[in-house]
Amino acid sequence: MKIAFVGKGGSGKTTIAALFTRYLAETGHPVVAIDADINQHLAAALGVSDATAAQIPPLGLHVGDIKEILRGTNPRITTPSAMAKTTPPGSGSRLLDLGPGNPVHDRFGHQVEGATLMLTGPFSEEDLGTSCYHSKVGAVELYLNHLVDGHDEYVVVDMTAGADSFASGLFTRFDMTFLVAEPTVRGVSVHRQYAEYARDHDVTIQVVGNKVRGADDVEFLTDHVGDALLTHLGQSEFVRAMEKGRHPSLTSLEPENLKALGILRDTVDATPKDWQRFTRQGIEFHIRNARRWGGAAEAELVAQVDPDFTLGPDALATLDGQRS
Repeated sequence: MKIAFVGKGGSGKTTIAALFTRYLAETGHPVVAIDADINQHLAAALGVSDATAAQIPPLGLHVGDIKEILRGTNPRITTPSAMAKTTPPGSGSRLLDLGPGNPVHDRFGHQVEGATLMLTGPFSEEDLGTSCYHSKVGAVELYLNHLVDGHDEYVVVDMTAGADSFASGLFTRFDMTFLVAEPTVRGVSVHRQYAEYARDHDVTIQVVGNKVRGADDVEFLTDHVGDALLTHLGQSEFVRAMEKGRHPSLTSLEPENLKALGILRDTVDATPKDWQRFTRQGIEFHIRNARRWGGAAEAELVAQVDPDFTLGPDALATLDGQRS
């Protein structure tokens, strides 16, 4: 399942994304964690030192290489450079799974806490005036567009803070989106905004309350987000230790917070996988992207769509059969 964590800056979304990654990884199932936030704090939250994180090749600086991998032998894509971040897979594309031999994981992944960590990379001074951060997270969109994840397999993405999470079609690439919200007026105001963005695209948002101190905070969250409130995490000495650079065993996490992580996983596991919708939404945003380009570029991008292709286990099995 593909899972996004969104929320305003300072809400604790990166911390909860890291906790959830560790919680899932302790089950022994395949887990990938991706930092797609401009501030790039997920590695530290997982206990990776700055020196080690600096050695992880950032996805955002290798978009061309990722396109080269994913293009495969797809005849609808003339060259890797012709691929856009929204280009959907088709017959001949290099599809990915979470098993051994994934070329993107092998090149850009770092093993930590039983999970594969990948980093988008920060927005640097060289980017100022020449590009935007969405060009970097386009690598994540391409990766998710070509990924066939199975039962008990998880990809956790820490999205950029604020409404920027909805500035591209990337927000439709997830089976579940968790909005982390503090029990404050500012904390809950983002839910209304996010819900409006998501409603038109058949994207469900579940709210995870954070830094909750008692029943009054829970009541406040319920009054403002209603049934969208899934669960909440309270004030945590465990998290305070994380913020000081210590990373104790997850067994020492407060029982109520551990229970909240269990609720998140149960919710994810109960979410039906809809490959038809995933494929359709990807094509819709690709066509929208093509129309922004216009002219010959629009025609080339539209021609990349394979109308007979649906991403999913059947497509992956066909590809594996062709390789064997």
